[in-house]
Amino acid sequence: MSHSISRRAALLAGAALPLAAGASLPGTATAQAAQGDGVEFPTHRAFTLGDVKVTTLLAGSRVVPEPHKIFGLNVDDETFAQVSEENFIPSDEARFFFNPVLVEAGENLILVDTGNDAAGITAALEAAGKSPEDITHVVLTHMHGDHIGGLMTEAGERTFANASHHAGRVEFDHWAAQGNEGFEAKVRPLEAELQFLEDGDQVGPLTAMDAFGHTPGHLVFTVTGSEGELLLMADTANHYVWSVGEPDWHVSFDSDKEMAVETRRRVLSMAAERKMPVIGYHMPFPGAGYVMAVDDGFAWVPHSYQLTL
Repeated sequence: MSHSISRRAALLAGAALPLAAGASLPGTATAQAAQGDGVEFPTHRAFTLGDVKVTTLLAGSRVVPEPHKIFGLNVDDETFAQVSEENFIPSDEARFFFNPVLVEAGENLILVDTGNDAAGITAALEAAGKSPEDITHVVLTHMHGDHIGGLMTEAGERTFANASHHAGRVEFDHWAAQGNEGFEAKVRPLEAELQFLEDGDQVGPLTAMDAFGHTPGHLVFTVTGSEGELLLMADTANHYVWSVGEPDWHVSFDSDKEMAVETRRRVLSMAAERKMPVIGYHMPFPGAGYVMAVDDGFAWVPHSYQLTL
């Protein structure tokens, strides 16, 4: 692949951090969502699909050093640095975002993923005018710690006391055999009540789709409203340049790297062909955009106002 300045690089460059420190979206509260690094971001952003409201919640953000140890494991330092430079981002550090999603459909308030801890997701919900007790369903895309961390409080109590809990059967069975500390503390206590999902199963307006590779049972969800559909791609692609823009690059967090590449191309191709809005769990907040097929890969086109009309 040639990494001279390309149309794809130019498009990706438009996906830089959406707001400068201290800026805010109209009607949206701001908070220091990072671990004390002093940079303020909005806490939530709502979009509509007709009769369905979808709100991204910023449950946390942090700066991570040496991103090439995470993304692009199968390319050399020079290539990683060049692609980063072409897209106006540094190659020596990155900002991570953690974006659970609240889907409101009728009386259902469905929370998809829960962030790193109960404090983060509770703060984001409260800023959006909701409380953990309001949640009727909790749906997990997979069981990495930054998705299950908010299921239980520090005292070991259920954060979402009135909600039913839903997760993939394949994903649960994998982690149940690993002796993983986070799983045992956050998910195992819910085992008796978990409602298991498979490809094609529905929770309200959400429909599950297998997207294995990032983890053995990773799921994505389409959200269908009266005026369109939206894809919650979870961790299918975890960076708008180093993952969406370079779908063949290996990612350290992907358990099966080749399967993750195949899944990434399949899911991103679907989003591009259907021209559907996409929310990514780790995309720059508010995490929403579109996927465009460009050259032999894709480009992330940040949402502007399409879902507010």
